[in-house]
Amino acid sequence: MSPTLRLTVAQALVRFLAAQYTERDGARHRLIDSCWGIFGHGNVAGLGQALVESGQGPDAPLPFHQGRNEQAMVHAAVGFARQRDRLSAQAVTTSIGPGATNLVTGAALATINRLPVLLLPGDTFAGRPADPVLQQLEHPGAGDISVNDTLRPVSRWFDRVHRPEALIPAALGAMRVLADPVETGAVTLALPQDVQAEAYDWPRAFFRERVWRVPRPAPDPDALAEAAAVVRAARRPLLIAGGGVHHSGAHDALRALVDATGIPVATTQAGKGALRHDHPAEVGGVGHTGTAVAAELARSADLVIGVGTRFTDFTTASHSLFADPAVRFVHLNIASHDAHKLAALPLVADARTGLRALTGALAGHRVPEAYTAEYTEGRRRWAEVVDAATAPRTGGGPPTQPQVIGALAAAVGDEDVIINAAGSLPGDLHKLWRARSPRQYHLEYGYSCMGYEIPAAIGVALAAPERAVWALVGDGTYLMMPTEIVTAVQEGLPIKLVLVQNHGYASIGGLSQATGAERFGTDYRFRAPDGTFTGAPLPVDLAANAASLGMRVLRATSGDTLREALAAARAAEVPVAVYVETDPEPAAPAAPAWWDVPVAQTATRPAAVAARAGYEREAAARRRYL
Repeated sequence: MSPTLRLTVAQALVRFLAAQYTERDGARHRLIDSCWGIFGHGNVAGLGQALVESGQGPDAPLPFHQGRNEQAMVHAAVGFARQRDRLSAQAVTTSIGPGATNLVTGAALATINRLPVLLLPGDTFAGRPADPVLQQLEHPGAGDISVNDTLRPVSRWFDRVHRPEALIPAALGAMRVLADPVETGAVTLALPQDVQAEAYDWPRAFFRERVWRVPRPAPDPDALAEAAAVVRAARRPLLIAGGGVHHSGAHDALRALVDATGIPVATTQAGKGALRHDHPAEVGGVGHTGTAVAAELARSADLVIGVGTRFTDFTTASHSLFADPAVRFVHLNIASHDAHKLAALPLVADARTGLRALTGALAGHRVPEAYTAEYTEGRRRWAEVVDAATAPRTGGGPPTQPQVIGALAAAVGDEDVIINAAGSLPGDLHKLWRARSPRQYHLEYGYSCMGYEIPAAIGVALAAPERAVWALVGDGTYLMMPTEIVTAVQEGLPIKLVLVQNHGYASIGGLSQATGAERFGTDYRFRAPDGTFTGAPLPVDLAANAASLGMRVLRATSGDTLREALAAARAAEVPVAVYVETDPEPAAPAAPAWWDVPVAQTATRPAAVAARAGYEREAAARRRYL
């Protein structure tokens, strides 16, 4: 047998990707499970031909999914990777030009959320037979720049394959980053369209199976001993669980630590579900969108133990939440960059390994009984708030958004997945949703990207076909990106869409009002005679739009019909949308903590003047944790 194999660059890449695996805890996973694509002149004759040649039956080396929007394809791949705990990812291929630049938003989302996705955009000719070719960006001061360079700052790894043999180090480097639990995110291999189609004699060793082992590094023994001493000395510790608990599969380890010590656990948006909602030490979401009980504990905590969190401004209430003058931080995180935030004592380690080590180091330690009784009573009071907000409406009329959440909670099973990213729903869900399994709650709040939900639901459905998957979408988000409904219909994926109509941007409308901008430009209304957007609501029928894209649509006009529609949607074996118009009156509990959105320092309109005074009062509590 010849030691080489003659293939085009695109054919070689497809064969290479099909032979890559990750391994953690003895379990092996395909690293690149499948490929999304939209074809144009920059990739149709290269990667397009290679995918056709490799075969697209049930045993295809690299199965293909047909997308409708390039950004949405990345969102679908991100949803897939998150559901697979980052051990498997998907590739996305586009043409050069607008197809490639449409990837930027999705790439930023992937990298911010530390979720792996492989981007394979076509690129302009490496051989430059004629400049400019169609969709080529001509830069007068640099001949080697293309529109793909917009992907550099939002990618964890970027390479441009100018020659066939350059694919070998580029592809190996890309796999290293995708499989790395610290470095992972969007990875871009820009592929000039002439190089994609060029043949080369590849060493067969390039195509052998490779296993990229995902490590579980342990904490430094001295740092562990110091952290254990700090925990033992604390009177009022609070643990904040982030998305790293899920990525590491550290749920049992977290529960063991909490059962042994009694330390209460609050969760970020990404960490919700790290403990079941009914665990005695689970106190709900923390921060600006969190629960009142978690906020009370955070304000009085003398020690905050972070596990797998980025400590974003929503979690810390823009550095105003942790109010004890002597508060200290311990942070267990696999990424050193995150572990050192807030001047924390860093435990740089895998979440599961680190939690097990910390549990051992704390053997025999438990928080005071009075502290346990305090947060237990806080949990009870908050449960009453949630029950009141989500209880079905009596007397008819459209439900409030919290009542929609309550109806959905009653309809879903423990293993269902609910997906959301933007609008007013994240705040209501973080406060009110009672997560019943680790991956039930899927909130993309690192980038909070409108339009994420429907394509992400497709990605999750591909990653976990045994689960019912729900995309919760407001009307503003729906109008951003409904196109992948067509993909769900084509693939026969029975995703469930809950489409909430409230005639505008409810979250930003409320924020606008609170910051003195008077809801300007946030409602979907006709112009009034004075030129303002204060006329009647727009007569847009989003349910009809979803139906026109192939979805079965169920309209709900009251609490009773909503519950019936949700039950029917869960039983459906085709993509289905539940359309509900909600009562616009705010009905969710108020934010228990501040969020820093600067208000105009000088203004003449009374709303802005009053908002600035409130801003200055809140900002006075902001601090640097040193």
